[in-house]
Amino acid sequence: MRIGILTGGGDVPGLNPCIKAVVNRVLEDTHEVIGIRRGWAGLLETNPEDSGTLEKNIVPLDVMKVRTIDRTGGTFLHTSRTNPSKVKPEVAPDFLKDQVEGEGPQDFTQHVLRVIDHLGLDVLIPIGGDDTLSYALRLHDEGVPVVAIPKTMDNDVYGTDYCIGFSTAVTRSVRFIHNLRTSTGSHERIAVV
Repeated sequence: MRIGILTGGGDVPGLNPCIKAVVNRVLEDTHEVIGIRRGWAGLLETNPEDSGTLEKNIVPLDVMKVRTIDRTGGTFLHTSRTNPSKVKPEVAPDFLKDQVEGEGPQDFTQHVLRVIDHLGLDVLIPIGGDDTLSYALRLHDEGVPVVAIPKTMDNDVYGTDYCIGFSTAVTRSVRFIHNLRTSTGSHERIAVV
């Protein structure tokens, strides 16, 4: 089985540990994992006929590749806010420009499906918030097996109890307010948060 993993939207500190955990678990079952760089943009900008775009956007993942990524925040796969069903014509990849119709947002889902097929992906694991997971649902509706991992500091993805990034946002907010309180008190002032 070949599994693709990507991260979309804003970054949160738990992304790299999540990627590492998924890769290690999938490899235990002797499946193959590939990382898709820059979220949905990585699939959108991959031209199956151009090996250069494959090398730029797709990275094989193994235990050694993810061994130390949990020591840093963010996502080593990088991220974007691209939604392939809402692409502005002026930012469409050059090799897709001939498919642009009109001036409004373009839907390149059929291209993304061709890329997923070309990569031989059996399952896609997107890690993201509302927009990333909404597009994942679109792919699911098109027949792509999807295992979505919710990620947002707002903890507001429908149908979930917990999202990666929420506890860090709360912890850092509390720490910030505590530090602000100390500094404000030193100056005998009042701060409004």
